[in-house]
Amino acid sequence: MKMTGAQAVVTSLQKEGVEVIFGYPGGGVLPLYDALYDSPLYHILTRHEQGAAHAADGYARATGKVGVVIATSGPGATNLITGIATANMDSIPMVCITGQVGLSIIGKDSFQEADITGITTPITKHNYLVKNPADLPRIIREAFYIAQTGRPGPVVIDIPKDVFTSTIDYHYPDDIKLRGYKPIYEGKAQEIEDTVAVLRKVKKPLIFVGGGVISATATDLLGKLIDQYQIPLISSFMGLGTIPASHPCNLGMVGMHGTVAANRAVMDCDLLIGLGVRFDDRVTGLLSKFAPNAKIVHFDIDPAEVNKNVETKHRVIGHLKWSLQALLEKMAGQIPEETRAQWNVWLEQVQCCHRDNPLIFKKTDKVIKPQYVLQELDRQTKSNYIVVTDVGQHQMWTAQYYQFNRPRTLISSGGLGTMGFGLPAAIGVQMACPEESVLLITGDGSILMNCQEIATLVEHQLPVKVAIINNQALGMVRQWQRMFFHQRYSHSQFNNGGTDYVRLAEAFGATGLRATKMEEVPQIIAQALATDGPVFMDFQVCSEENVLPMVPAGASLDQMIEGAVD
Repeated sequence: MKMTGAQAVVTSLQKEGVEVIFGYPGGGVLPLYDALYDSPLYHILTRHEQGAAHAADGYARATGKVGVVIATSGPGATNLITGIATANMDSIPMVCITGQVGLSIIGKDSFQEADITGITTPITKHNYLVKNPADLPRIIREAFYIAQTGRPGPVVIDIPKDVFTSTIDYHYPDDIKLRGYKPIYEGKAQEIEDTVAVLRKVKKPLIFVGGGVISATATDLLGKLIDQYQIPLISSFMGLGTIPASHPCNLGMVGMHGTVAANRAVMDCDLLIGLGVRFDDRVTGLLSKFAPNAKIVHFDIDPAEVNKNVETKHRVIGHLKWSLQALLEKMAGQIPEETRAQWNVWLEQVQCCHRDNPLIFKKTDKVIKPQYVLQELDRQTKSNYIVVTDVGQHQMWTAQYYQFNRPRTLISSGGLGTMGFGLPAAIGVQMACPEESVLLITGDGSILMNCQEIATLVEHQLPVKVAIINNQALGMVRQWQRMFFHQRYSHSQFNNGGTDYVRLAEAFGATGLRATKMEEVPQIIAQALATDGPVFMDFQVCSEENVLPMVPAGASLDQMIEGAVD
């Protein structure tokens, strides 16, 4: 079948099951956008390419499908960089299609030219510069396969303008043959047997889950393991929602702003089983004192992660669906009753610690406490919304005070910590899950970084509810300056009184609400949830509140700051 390169791209996207794409047109991709004109693909025109990248990312996180974004050459492509890096750090499957100048003028500093394959090499799983139009169908097939198999990640396809306009004989390949890329699914049975042998001998096992469990859709198997053997569990930020927050074995988030029980459990356990985690610095604290009494077993699909940050005793390399199923089968009848009895004592010990050290904050009627806002949002949404966050204090308060009970209900930039992620990501999430209710929790610093996407939200009348935790400062920066830089607030406060977010929302055509007193918080939330369409809630909270507990930089997990800091 004869068609242009642009038509080949559109046809290939349809063959991959793509339904929604995000993007922003420009000269380098005009042939592709012309082909989209006659296509059934639903295109969301964002107001900035970074917004398009984050929206595609949110779409992928909410569904597990590949998010697709299109941008033109030069500045259009470079505006995707932060979004690509965000997806790469959190192992999110995306295919990014960028325009490029014509083949004959590449490398000549042509108008709107940028070496996007060179720029994105460190922040993608793979990338392509298409030089032969006939290769387009194969490359798109490969890109989707690479993005979603093994450890997921973003793939960039850079397409020169004359490749879009060339005519090819279209054939979409059925099989994929990629030399050197053989994604692991089933691992080695011996590694499972070694893990069970260790489990038989320990008294204080602890399971540490990360976002890899969610990416692998292995949460059901994790639940069976926890329920059957009553092993306490801790979570990374990205792993929240793997099992219900209320589960009796769940001690909550571990790390810099983790719960007292989770952090103490790491210090006391004799076996730590990491499932789909990176053991990053925000989790471990001082590496030399991380899990000092424990052997560490690392389950992961990516062998490069093993022993990267912490020294492991054993590893299990493979897809978590395979490895957790194999572990369950191998453990059956293999754990002595005496060992199970010791595990029960350990569980009671950590549960007691969890009950005795709840998350607390000083309540007052004089100012709005941000923790109270999160508690009230959780109560009124019945812990049942998909929650998207930006990055900062509000992100950590969300992790602490919102109860996540399902996988893929916390959508946030974890590894890269990207401010401005939240609003466009919420657009992607709502497009992916129109039957779900979506709540964006953001800060007054983060929301302004991509506030132009309010126009996209309103254009499509997406019913996202937005809670702005407005402390008139870059809250997390201010917290560190207060605690570790002698209260020298260098350029971290909005001294002009901040933006009027109610009028900002209304200027774009959304509903705006404001709470300045504690007693107004419940009614504002109730009004927002009962209002059709997008609603922005401006909660003017206490500016001096800190996220606690907190493990200072360079400290071990048992050196938490738990109380109020004056």
